[in-house]
Amino acid sequence: MLPSMDEDLKRFDDGLRSGVHLWTTLGYERLSWSEGTTSIAWEATPEYGFPTAGGAVIQGGLVTAILDAAMGGACWSVLDADQAFLTADLRVEFLRSTRPGRVVATGSVVRRTRRVVFCSAELHDGDGLLLAVSRCTQVVLPNDAQAGRYVEPSPDGAPPEDARG
Repeated sequence: MLPSMDEDLKRFDDGLRSGVHLWTTLGYERLSWSEGTTSIAWEATPEYGFPTAGGAVIQGGLVTAILDAAMGGACWSVLDADQAFLTADLRVEFLRSTRPGRVVATGSVVRRTRRVVFCSAELHDGDGLLLAVSRCTQVVLPNDAQAGRYVEPSPDGAPPEDARG
């Protein structure tokens, strides 16, 4: 029997609190998760940036990472438990410099088809100022492939057989 969304969310949350992965490394905090949307907070410290005349600026790849995580969470929330996904493309627009401090990324599903999920995300600082926006396309795959939610990854890191083209 496949887990319900509540069971899946608990299993996902339990996994976020343990192990070595992006969420524990950077210290992401999931603020909310409901069908089609998720919000993630991160305390961006100066160590994740570079110095400028106006003060530290958080590196764009890290801004992209939290936007991607928010869109990924939104995507998971609309999939069936027997489905997984991989990102097919990702676009980011940096509207303002991201400075050290608490930032919040909110991801949303824009449209879902049988094989593709289109998502968007926004990143705001602690004052609510919009810093960056993002869009992505997620390809829906069977959960029993290597990209599956609870399938052990391939030792060589290769993508699932059905995603190799």
